Formats: sequence, structure tokens, C-alpha cells
Amino acid sequence: MKQKHNERGVQRQHFGGEKGRDGGGARCSWSLDHSQEAWRTPQDFLTAPSPAGSDKSAVAMATHIRAEDRFFWLVWQFGVTEASGTMLRTGMRLLALALCVSAGGDFDWTKNEKTSFYYGTFPTGFSWGVGSSAYQTEGAWNTDGKGMSIWDVFAHKKGKISSNETGDSSCEGYYKFKDDINLMKEMKLNHYRFSVSWPRILPSGLRSEHVNEKGIRYYSDLIDLLLDSKITPVVTLYHWDLPQVLQEKYGGWQNASMVGYFNEFANLCFERFGNRVKHWITFNNPWSISVEGYETGEHAPGLRMRGSGAYKAAHHIIKAHAKVWHTYDMKWRSKQKGLIGISLTADWGEPVDVSNQRDVEAAERYIHFYLGWFATPLFHGDYPAVMKEYIGTFTLCSGRKSGQQGLGASRLPVFSPQEKSYVRGTVDFLGLGHYTTRYVTQKNYPSGFGDSYFADRDLAELVDPKWPDPGSEWLYSVPWGFRRLLNFVKTQYGNPMIYVTENGVSEKMQCTDLCDDWRMQYFREYINELLKAVRDGVNVKGYTAWSLLDGFEWDEGFSERFGLYFVDFRNKNKPRFPKASVQFYKRIISSNGFPNQREVESWKRKAVETCSSSNQLLAADPLVGHMEMVTEIVVPTVCTLCILLSAVFFMFLLRRRL
Repeated sequence: MKQKHNERGVQRQHFGGEKGRDGGGARCSWSLDHSQEAWRTPQDFLTAPSPAGSDKSAVAMATHIRAEDRFFWLVWQFGVTEASGTMLRTGMRLLALALCVSAGGDFDWTKNEKTSFYYGTFPTGFSWGVGSSAYQTEGAWNTDGKGMSIWDVFAHKKGKISSNETGDSSCEGYYKFKDDINLMKEMKLNHYRFSVSWPRILPSGLRSEHVNEKGIRYYSDLIDLLLDSKITPVVTLYHWDLPQVLQEKYGGWQNASMVGYFNEFANLCFERFGNRVKHWITFNNPWSISVEGYETGEHAPGLRMRGSGAYKAAHHIIKAHAKVWHTYDMKWRSKQKGLIGISLTADWGEPVDVSNQRDVEAAERYIHFYLGWFATPLFHGDYPAVMKEYIGTFTLCSGRKSGQQGLGASRLPVFSPQEKSYVRGTVDFLGLGHYTTRYVTQKNYPSGFGDSYFADRDLAELVDPKWPDPGSEWLYSVPWGFRRLLNFVKTQYGNPMIYVTENGVSEKMQCTDLCDDWRMQYFREYINELLKAVRDGVNVKGYTAWSLLDGFEWDEGFSERFGLYFVDFRNKNKPRFPKASVQFYKRIISSNGFPNQREVESWKRKAVETCSSSNQLLAADPLVGHMEMVTEIVVPTVCTLCILLSAVFFMFLLRRRL
């Protein structure tokens, strides 16, 4: 078993030997450090040298698992050795565990049908779209009265972003939105999801101080042109770019005052755009806002408040969402007839061994700490019971973390009875983002490990080395997990109306081959699992591919590309080039699914045929760039020199005459 540590310091473990690949992306190469020893059997583990001070018999266990017709030996450490001879203590722990089994409702963990490809179509009226966000694509970071966001400040700090890149110009979407809408029209899209930059329309974050009418006009023009093009705008109010002033003055989402300030901003958007926008998303992926912004510090504002910062930020975000929903419900809904939702991003967590109750509980816990952290309060009025049990002060039911750390109260904030009633039912639709899946198993973290969201979960994440991962280090292609997640939402939350708000796959920057067969394969398989979920009765109304354009990928800068369109960031005009996946996705849209095998199998071949010309254009782009340099720099310089020389010669002639 190979161990890999991700940026959040969580142990991520790979089954078995070399990482496998599918056939995608032949021109691109990927590598993985295989320097650590792989244990393929329990015997390999037991005969390997012991770490200093360890006792394998006390801390290790090997389990034989069959997965997708492959046998793996999984070895994991329990993380703490119990005091010898304490049989009574062990018995009490087992009793507590038995009393605290967290059932998953009607969800059947043992039923994981990895069925063959299904040919069929989505219901009439199913909506197809693409997505983007303001900071990732707009550029114009200090133009036309826009204020500073936390990402403007964070990205300008050395060492925070890969290659010290920033989103200052990004795709220049602020200037090129008309061109981008033409791309959408060519794809026959039904909707476009984008975000409003809070500091672009309220530079200080506060409506009472200043409303930037130029920012208002930009979004108004964008919405009007979308509607003229028969594309429905789906507007996200918060995609991570908090006004920097609010971070500096109040501490951002650590401060309860953000609830009111966000409501003022949302109310302004309803007032100015609500007569044309009927689908609103309050927050995009609050898990990342909370954990990566306030726990690990990987994202803006870059705070590392381990064990408490993420929970506090999430608590305020949930209340801010509910307040905005109530504001719209009371003030605008009857006039504007719109819907208010939230976009939650979640991986699927699959038990390593579905016959092992501890693994099943760990997988369920993984999903509740990820998706349920936000969905359960909004649908049911309170945090998942398993979060309260594991993070809270000591109880018989394993709610031990805060108690073991000597705290008098839980690090997980508490909703009052009034707040529970206020947040419950504040979702008109659930936006769901999904990219990948993990295998999950039980792993105990001792109290001495310290406060940490990740340690609170008591679990380990694992991946199958044969899962394809063409781009982002964390993103493995596991299509069957998508259907599982959708059915889990149906079971847990009463089959709400769902819009898939993010789904896609990346490639590394060096992959400039526009024939992105790995992305076509990803879309084909994931959208087909979505179709199966719709057949299962999951109430999905639309799908959003992420993303329209390559953009600024947060702490990874421009090193990873999710776009259907390649953006040449070297060229100041940021030209867009269609990848093969544009044509492939366009055919899914025009067919509203996968009508028959013969037709679907022809799509990829036809899409690849179209990308050769795009590759030629991209190859020629550096030449175009050199010509632009000649036109914009060399020619003006030569002209200036000629004028100066002429002036000197003219002065020389005048002096001779005098």
C-alpha cells in the first residue's frame, strides 16, 4: 500500500502497485512518485521493517477485499495503541459503538450496481449548460471602480499560488463576454451559470457606502445578451471573492456580521437583476470556503484556524444562506417568481468493505462531514447527528473529540431552537457539484493528534490506482460514484429538485492537444450515470459542465485546465480554441442524452476530426503573437526613432542656415 499526503495533511492511500491509466491524452504524460515501498499482501507488511517504536500486532490489520474483479490487500493503522490489559475499557468502547450505529435511512449501502452503458434520453425540458465564476475568468481586477477581493490580495502574496500567478487578467471575460456568449449559442446551451463579483458592484462590501454602477451595468448587459440568445442565466451570488475590506475589518466569515452584509448584497442583486434572473445560487461550495479558507489556509483568506475556523465559518454561511432565502421569499418571490438554491460540492465515499459495519459507518460519516454538514441543516434544521457526536463533548455515543481535548463545549457551533426553524426548508433546489469518489475505511485519530476537521472524522480515504486521473492530483474518474451520490441525496433529503452545478475534468497545462479524448470519455460516462440516476427516480432537472473556458484554478493558478475551450494565456487577447469535447458535448445536448449505440460511437470520431484544425490554429498562435509584438512594439519604436532622427536632422539644417 502506497501512502500519499495531500495538501491538507490527510493520509491518502493507494491500493496496490503502479497507477493505471485509460487510453486518454496520449500526447500528455503524467508521473507519480513511487519511492515508497508497496505492501501487496499481509505477509509483505508483517515482514517489512517496523517503524521505530511501533508494534504491528497492536496497530495493524490486513483485510482481503474484492473490488471490480480485482483482489487487493488493504493495510491500515489504527493510529493509537490501547493500553495493555484494559479489557473493560475495550468492552465499553465496543458497547458505545454498538449503541451509536448511525443508520443511513433507506439507503442501501450493499447495492452498488456498476451496470453497462445505458442508451436513452433525458426527460423533455432537461436543461444543459456550462459554468464559470467571476474571479476565475473576468480579469479586470482593478477596472471601472471594482474593489479588492480576498483573492486579489491572496494571489498577490508570493508563494500562495503555483508559479505566483494571479487572476488579474485571467480570460479577460469582462471585455469578451459577447464573444463567449457566441460560443454558447453555437453549442445550443440552455443555461449559463456565472457569478457576480461582490466587490465589483459594492467595492467596500457595504451598500450604504457605495454602489458601483459600472459593475451593475456589466452584469446587466451580460444578462440581457444571454436572454436575447435564449440562454437562461443561473447566477451565483458568492463564488469565494469576499470584499477585502470585510475581511480586514471584521474577519470575514468568522464574524456573524457577514450574515447581514451578505443579505444586503443579495438584496441589491435581486433589486437590479431579479426581473430577469429566475435561478439564484447563494454560495458555491461552502465546504471549500470553510475548510480551505479557514482551516488549511490553502485558499483565500489563507487562515489556519485548525479545529474551529472551518466550523465557525460554515455556521455563519448557513445562516447567511437562510437569511437571503427568507428575504427573497418575503420581498421578491411573489413579483419575480424565482428560485433560491445553494451549490454543494461533494465526493462520493464508498465503504472499502460493504460487509464491514465500521467501514459503512466511516463512509456515511465521510459524506455527512462533506455534504451533510450543509445540506442537513438546510433540509432538516440541524447538523448531522454523527457530526455532533464526533465533534461534541464526551458522551457514550462517541461524541468525544472536544471532550477529550478538555473543552467544556463543542467546537461545532449550536443552532438555537429558533435558528433550527429558521434554516430548515430554505432550499428551492439543490445545486450539486461532483467530480470524484474515494474508498473510505475506519481510522482512529487520538486526541493528541490535535484539533482538526480531518481528524474529527476518524477515517482514511483511499483510491484505486487503476482509476484514471489525467489532470488534478485529487480528481480520479469514478463514474459509478455519481449515481450513488445522487441516490443518497434522494434518500436522505426527500428527493429534492436537483441541478448539477459542476461536473468536469482537468488536464495539466503542458497538455496542449485539443483532442481531449479523456474529457470526452469522462463526460460520456458521468452523464450516463446521471441518466441512470434519473431512471432511478432522482429529481434532476439540469446539468452544468465545468467549465466553459480554461481559467484561474485557485491555488493551482493556470497549471490545470477544466475548460471546453482552450484559452491561450500567453496572448494578451486571450483567444479561445475549441477542444474536441465541445463538439462531443454539443451532440449530447442536441440528442438530449444517448439515443443509440451506433450514433453515440460516431460522436467521438467526428469530434476528433474537428480538433485537428483547432490544433493547427493553436500551433500558429505563437506566430500571431510575434506578429502582434512586431505591430505593437517594434513598428512604433522604429517610427519614434525615425521621428527623432528627422527632428535632429531638421535642427542641424536650421543651425547651418543661421
